[in-house]
Amino acid sequence: MREAMLYERQGDGTVACRLCAHRCLIKDRKRGVCGVRENRGGTLYSLVYGAVVAENVDPIEKKPLFHLYPASRSYSIATVGCNFRCLFCQNADISQLPRERGEIVGRFTAPEVIVEGALRSQCRTISYTYTEPTVFFEYAYDVARLAVGKGLMNVFVTNGYMTAEALETIAPYLHAANVDLKSFRDDFYRSQCGARLEPVLSTLREMKKRGIWVEVTTLVIPGLNDSEGELREIAAFIADLGRETPWHVSRFHPRYRLRDREATPAETIYRAVAIGKEAGLKYVYSGNIPGGHGEDTFCSRCASPLISRYGFFVRETRLDGNRCLKCKTPLEGVF
Repeated sequence: MREAMLYERQGDGTVACRLCAHRCLIKDRKRGVCGVRENRGGTLYSLVYGAVVAENVDPIEKKPLFHLYPASRSYSIATVGCNFRCLFCQNADISQLPRERGEIVGRFTAPEVIVEGALRSQCRTISYTYTEPTVFFEYAYDVARLAVGKGLMNVFVTNGYMTAEALETIAPYLHAANVDLKSFRDDFYRSQCGARLEPVLSTLREMKKRGIWVEVTTLVIPGLNDSEGELREIAAFIADLGRETPWHVSRFHPRYRLRDREATPAETIYRAVAIGKEAGLKYVYSGNIPGGHGEDTFCSRCASPLISRYGFFVRETRLDGNRCLKCKTPLEGVF
C-alpha cells in the first residue's frame, strides 16, 4: 500500500481523485471506480503498489506495437484492477477482481526488480499492460523512471481514460502507447465500458502532441461498433491525428459477459482495413487473423514489403535502418 499521487483532500473527509477521467469523489473507507484506490481518513492510498499479478516477457508485437523496435521483447507487468468494466474484457479475471470480489492479490515486486528483470531478459521496453496501467500509476511511474535511467523505454497499453494531469506526470518517461479506441459512440462507452468517449479522444490528441509514439486498436464487435459509418469516423479521427498512426483492427471473440455475440466475420475486418486505407492511413493491420498479409508492413510510397509477420512474430525485415530498401522512404516509428 502506498499513498496515491494526484488527489485532493476536500475538507470533509472526502478525497477527489485526479488520476482518471472518472474523477471519483471518494468518501472515507470507500474506494474509487477502479476498486484499487481507497480513502483512509482523508488520505488516498493505492492498494496495488508493487502487487504484481502478471509478469512476462512478450514480443512487442503482442501489445500490439508494430512500429516500436520490431521483433524486440518487452517486459510486461500488471496489477489487478481497471477503471472500465468492459463486458467483453479478455482479462476480466484480474481486471475486475477488486470490483467484483473486493480482492487485491499479487506478489510484491520492487520497481528495481522489474527493471533488473527487463535488462536480464534483454528487453528493449517495459510494458504496463494486461489490465489498465492508469490504476497502478504510482508503481508504473516509479518503474518507468528507473527504466529510463537504465536505457529502457516505457509502453502503456491503455484505454486512454487518464486525466491531463496524469498524462503530464508520466509523459517524460513514456515513449509509446497502444490506445484502445473502442468505438466512436459515447453510448457504446457508457453501456459497454462504463465510461465516456471524449476523454479517450483527448488523451490520443495529447499523446501525439507530446511526441509519444501512438498506435490505435479497435476491437470490432458485430452489431455494436461494426457499421461502415462508425468505422469511417474512427479512421478519419486517426488520420487527423496523423496518417502515420498505425490502426490495428481486431476480431472479436465471445468473452466474459458478452458471449451472446458471434465472432467477427473476417470479411468485416478486411472491410475495416480498406476503410482505413481509403481514409489515407498509411498502416492498417488486421488483428486476430493470422496468415495472409494483413499483419505485414508495406512502404507507404512504393508498397514494397518491409516487415513480414505471422501472429506476434516477425518473419522477415527488409529495411535499411528505418528506410525502404527500394525507394529509401522512411518508415515511421521507433527503430
